Amino acid sequence: MKLFMVLLGSKAPKRNVEQHDFFFGIAEKLGDLKQQFVGFWPEAGNSLHIDGWREINFVDGYRVDIMPGENHGNNKRIFFINLGGYTSGKLEEQHYTLLTVQDDRMSALKASKLTVFFRTATIKGLKGADAHIDEKYGIDVDEIYRIEDLLSPETKARWHIHLTAVENASVDEVHLGYLKMGQLG
Repeated sequence: MKLFMVLLGSKAPKRNVEQHDFFFGIAEKLGDLKQQFVGFWPEAGNSLHIDGWREINFVDGYRVDIMPGENHGNNKRIFFINLGGYTSGKLEEQHYTLLTVQDDRMSALKASKLTVFFRTATIKGLKGADAHIDEKYGIDVDEIYRIEDLLSPETKARWHIHLTAVENASVDEVHLGYLKMGQLG
């Protein structure tokens, strides 16, 4: 089994622009997640598609394995962080996502603040135009989640993520491009 990170897109009803969200799931192959995509974003209807995906094998010097049952080991967890920020003269919020292996949310938060995006996606002197993480954490980052918390209850009941420190971790391949649900195997 494999852990997948999937960028879903949709031109949902009554929306002027395409919207996106990230989905995390465990399956043998990407196509096995099709019904979970639909259940995750039912209001997307027939416009639901994939704009990119990644099989998560390595993060921050850790190999990622999927094991049956509950996790009874390592305290380290994979965190998904969605940073938001601004560029002067652009009427949009830019986003930067990252995965990081940490012991807790505060450590993940600290890691996110070390990114080039966090340090540069701020308009100096303009209140409210700073790079941010979700306000509920007392700072400004859009979202920060443990990957386990983003998996479906059915998936969590069957599988857990096991992390092993490795010296020569590869970089996961990122697959970009428009993929209709009907094109999945």
